[in-house]
Amino acid sequence: MNRTTLSLIAGTTAVAAITGLAALTAPSASGDGTAKAAARLPVEQSRLLCPEPSTSDLAETSYTSFTPVSQGTSGSGKAELTAASAQSADGSDSSQTGQTGQTGTTDGKSGSTGKTGKTGKTGGTDKAGTAKKQADAPTVTLKQPGTPATGDGSGADTPALLGTATGRFAPGWTVQETTQVSAGAGRGLLGTDCTAADTDFWFPGASTAGSRSDYVHLTNPDDSAAVVDIELYGKDGDLKSTVGEGITVQPHSSEPVLLSTLANTQQDDLTVHVSVRSGRVAAAVQALDQKLGGDWLGASTDPGDSLVLPGIPKDATDVRLIAFAPGDSDADLKVRLASPSGQITPAGNDTLHVKAGMTAAVDLGNVTRGEAGSLVLLPGDSHVPVVAALRVLRGKGDKQETAFIPATAPVGTRASAADNSAKGTTLALTAPFGTATVKVTASAGSEGGTAVTKQYTVKGGTTQEVDLPVPSGLKGTYALTVEPVSGGPVYAARTLRADVGGVPGFTVQTLPDDRGTVAVPQAGQDLSVLLKK
Repeated sequence: MNRTTLSLIAGTTAVAAITGLAALTAPSASGDGTAKAAARLPVEQSRLLCPEPSTSDLAETSYTSFTPVSQGTSGSGKAELTAASAQSADGSDSSQTGQTGQTGTTDGKSGSTGKTGKTGKTGGTDKAGTAKKQADAPTVTLKQPGTPATGDGSGADTPALLGTATGRFAPGWTVQETTQVSAGAGRGLLGTDCTAADTDFWFPGASTAGSRSDYVHLTNPDDSAAVVDIELYGKDGDLKSTVGEGITVQPHSSEPVLLSTLANTQQDDLTVHVSVRSGRVAAAVQALDQKLGGDWLGASTDPGDSLVLPGIPKDATDVRLIAFAPGDSDADLKVRLASPSGQITPAGNDTLHVKAGMTAAVDLGNVTRGEAGSLVLLPGDSHVPVVAALRVLRGKGDKQETAFIPATAPVGTRASAADNSAKGTTLALTAPFGTATVKVTASAGSEGGTAVTKQYTVKGGTTQEVDLPVPSGLKGTYALTVEPVSGGPVYAARTLRADVGGVPGFTVQTLPDDRGTVAVPQAGQDLSVLLKK
């Protein structure tokens, strides 16, 4: 086998490692050089990481695990979530890792030493506390695709969770972490998708304001330490500090880093950049406000000159747009709202200028005016990539609650959202660039019920809060799976609502493609031929 063929196999294997594992068949011995289209096969392994949900003793957390039914999968496999501080692959105890304080792990620079971030927690290794968290950790195991499984955690002792799905459970596996906190900073409803590990993340919408306590949660799924840099960018650019450099995240552990310990100034609107020098981590920002509740801020999709932020609730009382241009050029953006009747320009906010390397923010107020909507950012005279997110408020006075909507990728082939109930769940679909037909399936319930499917047409340039299907005979919670059928790209967001001590709690999760398949060259193909195309 020649060098080019080996290189292509290595590249294909790398793609499979990022998006999930799939079977790869070697070329045939016949040397048939006929080019064939790459086949899309179901991934054979998926890994997800759930951040530590809360430090509040009042927290009540639920986990919902779900895999949609996929064709072409093997008949075996499993999907299970367990505590992050569990046994490592070589059998050594990793429960003593991930604490605050200095470590002896190198940070990727010759002769230097990595360090953990300042988390605002007691330093040192707390063996008893770690053991208690492991004992209190829920274990969530799926029994079959198409039916959710649930688990619960209570108080401040629920740890970060790591999960692996294999075989028929791997394609499209999703896990939802939802927490209710009845009082204190960040009270309300907090929700996040459990995510895959990666090496680069952007979080516009964070803050070091006096009323906020924002943490970046870093979770390492691997058997070796990861070394991470955290950079903060405000309205005047980089908040230069060496404190966020070379943070070590120990194997099979999670590290919450308090943003205010990385900066000397208080700023209302920040963009957080998490980059990994070695290894990989999952990252999410938990934003907790003394007066406005809190939620998880997910990473923005990759920088682009056109972005979509779907699913602004129709009863939103205030919407704030935060954007950042990571390159060397300023960005001029057109701001549009995709409403149920079409795209409109928010009054007084038709454009946004974002200086290179600086965070820009604008208050859009009650932009939806009683109708569900999605924000669409389009390039002006030049095409400059940006990242963006929305901070959304519901309620009034001392009963306000916060959620975040990051810019997201389109649904693509398929996407799912778990932990839905017959009441308190809404789904927004937007087709900003052309009419699309979409199929939505409500799965069987976690404790009983039969799946139901409905089809919708979303007109180009609009957002539709659809009349959701609900499983017949529903018991427990269910999952929603969105599958575009025809037309232009579709973007989706699911909102959960719950009354939390009189506060209108809510959380919004976007639905990018679930990456349930991976492109693999067909059996019998000489891979070196692809390099000649």
